[in-house]
Amino acid sequence: MGHTCSASSSIFGMCPKDQPNLIGPKDITLDQPTLTPEVLWSFGRLGEVVVSPCGKKVAYTVSWYSKEENRSNSELFVMDTDGSNIQQLTYTAGHEFNPTWTSDGRIAYISTEGGSAQIWTIASDGKGATKISQFDGDINGFSISPAGNKVLFISEVKVDKTTADIHPDLPKASGRIINDMMYRHWDVWEDELYSHIFIADLSNGKVSNPVDMMKDLPYDSPLKPFGGMEEISWSPCGKFIAYTCKKLTGKEYAFSTNSDIFLYNMESGEEKNVSEGMPGYDKAPFFTPDGAKLLWLSMERPGFEADKDRLFAYNMATGEKEYLTQNFDSSPASLEFTADGKTLYFVAGVEATYQIYKMDMETKAITPVTKGSHDYHSVAIADGALIGSKVTITKPAEIYSINPETGEERELSFINQKLLAQIEMPQVQRRWVKSSDGKMVHTWVILPPNFDSTKTYPALLYCEGGPQSSVSQFWSYRWNFSIMASSGYVVVAPSRRGTLTFGQQWTDAISKDHGGQEMDDLLACIDEVSQEPWVDANRMGAIGASYGGYTVFWLAGHHNKRFKAFIAHCGVFHSEMEYYTTEEMFFDEWEMGGAPWDKSNKVAQKSFAQSPHHFVDKWDTPIMVIHGGNDFRIPYTQGMAAFNAAQMRGIPSKFLFFPDENHWVLKPQNGILWQREFFGWLDKWLK
Repeated sequence: MGHTCSASSSIFGMCPKDQPNLIGPKDITLDQPTLTPEVLWSFGRLGEVVVSPCGKKVAYTVSWYSKEENRSNSELFVMDTDGSNIQQLTYTAGHEFNPTWTSDGRIAYISTEGGSAQIWTIASDGKGATKISQFDGDINGFSISPAGNKVLFISEVKVDKTTADIHPDLPKASGRIINDMMYRHWDVWEDELYSHIFIADLSNGKVSNPVDMMKDLPYDSPLKPFGGMEEISWSPCGKFIAYTCKKLTGKEYAFSTNSDIFLYNMESGEEKNVSEGMPGYDKAPFFTPDGAKLLWLSMERPGFEADKDRLFAYNMATGEKEYLTQNFDSSPASLEFTADGKTLYFVAGVEATYQIYKMDMETKAITPVTKGSHDYHSVAIADGALIGSKVTITKPAEIYSINPETGEERELSFINQKLLAQIEMPQVQRRWVKSSDGKMVHTWVILPPNFDSTKTYPALLYCEGGPQSSVSQFWSYRWNFSIMASSGYVVVAPSRRGTLTFGQQWTDAISKDHGGQEMDDLLACIDEVSQEPWVDANRMGAIGASYGGYTVFWLAGHHNKRFKAFIAHCGVFHSEMEYYTTEEMFFDEWEMGGAPWDKSNKVAQKSFAQSPHHFVDKWDTPIMVIHGGNDFRIPYTQGMAAFNAAQMRGIPSKFLFFPDENHWVLKPQNGILWQREFFGWLDKWLK
C-alpha cells in the first residue's frame, strides 16, 4: 500500500499493556503523501461531543477501526474547552458512547465492556470507573433527570409472540408468520422486540427499580432506524418526559410518516399528544430552560420524508402552538438554548454547506454565526464560546471552538493531526452551472492533489442519492471525494434538483419527476466541466448510490456516449418492483405519485415509465453494480437484475455483492474491498 502501519501507544497517554484487543490510534508513517483506502480507514472518527454544565470541559468519543480484526473500538475522552488537557478516560475492547455529564462533575456513559451495554460513570480525571446499572438487557441510550435522582433509558423488550410461542412444539422452526406489512425494516426482519423507554431511580451511585413506560405497546421510541436520544427529553422540573413515537403498526406504519410528540406526566402516568392533528414527521422534542414551552421539529406534508423541518413551540400552560421558523427556508438541527433562554443556536444547511445560526427568541430573527466551505454537524454552548464538530471535503470531523459574535473558529481536538500532516489533499472549487431551463446548479469540482492545468485528467460525475439529500462539504468513508481525486480523477459533484440546502422549492422539484429535470442538471454540469482543457472528455465515468444508483442506471440508457464507465451502488433498477418490495411504502407512494397498477393516475404512470429497466436496450457501456444482502430499503434483487441485464446484453459488467451489509458498507475489510474494486473498475476503463 505504500505505508507502514504499526500500533503504538495512544497519543493521548499510555494504553494499558494488559489490553491485547484494544484498537486505538496507530503510529503511521506514509511512504507517499496519498490518501488510500487503508489510510482512510486509519482515521480516528469523532462521535458525540458534550459540554459540561459549567461550560469548561468537553467530553467526546472517538472510534478506530482494525482491518485485521475487522471491527471497531470507541473510547471516551475529555478536554478543557480551550483544547488543553486532552485525556483519554477509557481503555476497553468494547464501545463507549452516550457521554452525559452528571451534576457532581462526573461523566456517565454506556459501555459494552463485559458483554452487555450498561451505564457507567467515571471522574473527569479518568479515575473511579464504575458500572451503575445491572439491567437484564442492553441499554441503548439514556438521559439523567435535571435533579439527578432519576434516569430514563431505552432498551429492546419483547411484546409480540414468536413462532415458537404460537407453536411451542416446534422450537427449531425457522419460519416467520406474517400477517401484515412492515415485517422488515432497513436491515432487520421485524421480530417480537420494540425499543421502549424505561424510568428508573438513580441514588447512591446505582440505577434501580426500572419501570417500562411503554409496557406492552407495539411501538418504538426512538424512531427506527435512525432515531436516537435526541427524540426523548426531560422537562427542567423533571415532572415530564417528551418523546417521539409513531403509534402505528403494519400497513398503516408502512404508508405513514405521522410520528408525534407525546408528553408523559411522571406523577400521574398520563400522557398527551401535543402534535395531534399534525400529520407529517414530528420529532426531536426539547424544552425551554424555564420549562414554559416544549419545542420540536415538524414536517407539514404527510408521507413526505424530506419536507422542511419547521420549529414549533407548545405553551405548557395554555396548550397553544406557535410556528417559529416560518420565514426561514431551511431545516434546523442540533438545537440548544443559552441558559437564559433568550437565544437558540442550531445548525442548518445553506448552498451546499452546513452553518451555525442563532435565533433571537423574542424577535424570531435568525442570523448566521459561521460562514465558509464546511459542514458543522453539531453545536453546543460553552463558557464564552460555542463548541461544534465540523468536516470538510478534505478533512474528517474535529472539534472546534467558535466565537458566537464573530464566527471565528479554532480547532481543539486534533484527532488526526499527525496523519493529515502527511497527506496532500485535493483542491476544491465552487461553481454555478446553467441548466437546460436556465436555472443555476451549484457544483463542487474536486481537483487531484498537485493539480496541473497543463495535463488532462479523467473525470467522474457524482450522482447524489436521496433523492433529497445534500451534496455538501461532507466527509465520507465510502463516497469520499478526496480519495477519488487523490486517485487521479476530477470529481464533478452537482447539487441537482431535489438536493437540500437550496430551499424547499428546489428540494421539492424532484418528487414525481424522476428521470426529468435533475438529469438535465447533471448532464449540464458534466458537459460544462468537460470543456476544460484539463479534462479528457473521452475518459469520463458516472457513479452513484441509492437514488444515485437509479441515476446511473438511467444515464446508462440516455448518456449519448458521454461516459466510458458506470458504477451503481444499491440503486433502483426496476421502479415497479421497488414499489412492491421496499419497506417504508410512503416513500415510493409520495415520490412516484401513486401505485403502478393505477393506470388512470397519469403522474404515477409517467414516473414508472422512467424506470431504468425500460432503457436497457440502449445500454452500451461497461457497468459495475454493488449491493448489500441486508438492504431492505432497496432489495438486492434490484442490483442482481441490473447486472444480469448487462450480462445478457453482452456488456462488460461486474457485480460486487456483500451478503452481510445493508444500504451502507460498515465492516472495515468490506469497506477496503469496496474501495479497491471501485477504483479497479474505474481505472480499467478510464485510465
